[in-house]
Amino acid sequence: MALLATTLLTVLAVLCSFFYILFYISSRKHGKEKGKALPGPRPLPIIGNLHMLGMLPHQSLYRLAKKHGPMMSIRLGSVPTVVVSSPQVAEMFLKTHDAIFASRPKVQVLQSISNSQRGIAFTEHGPYWRSVRKICNMQLFTTSKIESFAPTRKEVLMHFTESLKEAATAKEVVNISKKLAEINGEMTLKMVLGPVKKYKEFNLNELIEELTKIAGVFNLADFVPFLGAFDLQGIKASTQTLGEKLDKALETIIKDHLQKKQDDFVGTLLTELNQTINSNGDIMDRNSIKAITLDMIVGGFDTSAATLEWALSELIRHPRVMLKLQQELESIFGNKRIVEENDLPKLEYLDMVVKETLRLHPIAPLLIPRESMEDIVIDGYYIPKKSRVLVNIWAIGRDPNVWSNNVEEFSPERFIDSNIDLHGHDFALIPFGAGRRLCPGKKLGLITVKLILAQLVHCFNWELPGGMSSNELNMTENFGVSLPRKTSLCVKPIYRMYEYNV
Repeated sequence: MALLATTLLTVLAVLCSFFYILFYISSRKHGKEKGKALPGPRPLPIIGNLHMLGMLPHQSLYRLAKKHGPMMSIRLGSVPTVVVSSPQVAEMFLKTHDAIFASRPKVQVLQSISNSQRGIAFTEHGPYWRSVRKICNMQLFTTSKIESFAPTRKEVLMHFTESLKEAATAKEVVNISKKLAEINGEMTLKMVLGPVKKYKEFNLNELIEELTKIAGVFNLADFVPFLGAFDLQGIKASTQTLGEKLDKALETIIKDHLQKKQDDFVGTLLTELNQTINSNGDIMDRNSIKAITLDMIVGGFDTSAATLEWALSELIRHPRVMLKLQQELESIFGNKRIVEENDLPKLEYLDMVVKETLRLHPIAPLLIPRESMEDIVIDGYYIPKKSRVLVNIWAIGRDPNVWSNNVEEFSPERFIDSNIDLHGHDFALIPFGAGRRLCPGKKLGLITVKLILAQLVHCFNWELPGGMSSNELNMTENFGVSLPRKTSLCVKPIYRMYEYNV
């Protein structure tokens, strides 16, 4: 029986290889009739170039682009993929031809989790997505709505600072990576859901952590579809179980908000419940609200925490930059004040530090993949419909033609007298994407990062434990939904304020 199974699998593999080769030759021939074929490494049968990605795909693609150019073709399993590695090419895809590349590919993890592709981040382009984006931009992420949660952010930040002050008094070593994840999670849940104690039974933090871990795995079923039926990595089974738990939690949250009106994000969304949101007849139903809520929670949990731990890591490795930032903070706040949100625009050097952190350590190094909605020829190269597009902003952030020869150096001063911003207009620095798919939560994310980082640097000095020098700090990345440190940042906080009461 085992021999028969092995024989059948062998025959299946041979047949798949044969048909793949026929398909590959046919597609290349068809492409050449419409335009040139993009340069890129030769793919293998079935797996394409998947074997070339390694544990850190953005770095592998960066090295391949050095050989094949800033607009490169690879094949991920059966999926034709374009890798973009320069700001000029990124502008062609995300601005000039943005309308054609505005969609998202379907992903098994998100399809297995009920309703997850009815949100904002991963939904295919179309009337429904445009309507949801409009609701998010006009009701959830307005300046007034974001400012209304300033007291919530301040309260969470004060408790966070007090816990670090206690650790400093006890001369404890703190896992600041873990603490940053906790404060981001708490801020996010309170803004999205309101008082979160009533939802403790669902262990939302653990569910979101599990979701981001699963979603960060390179899933073979997304690239070699026939393998999806076998669930070789166990991803489909895991996400179905997780999806049931998340759906139960989100349903309870919606019921609770319907019984008692609240001014948080969910409460705002529920004002649209069962409303027709466009002329196409799409309705904002419970599933839509669950999906949008989940997008906001996941987006707030992981991304800001990763940026903050990288920023603090770089500041510890560069004492000159740390001191300069502390001096700027002292010039605004003295030594007696908690950092206030309305003073953040005055902190020009803080803005440079955050930009430099996002240049070297982008939240999503390949952005969220896009998908072409029709055949197109760009710069003479033919790109077929349903091609996936990966914009390697990690590589763009290390382009010496843009950033000079000191690209690997952490130097916020490079932004002095620079007009480069983070709003998706300057394609040399697009950590939040650009065009139609620009992250709607960008403004809230930047406020959160700047507020917490300013407080960490203003109130504390930071030392590495065990006499470790800053040069010994491990800066290895861990690729996933976001790009955090591979190892947690463990540090000793040293309280530096003279008269400060939280």
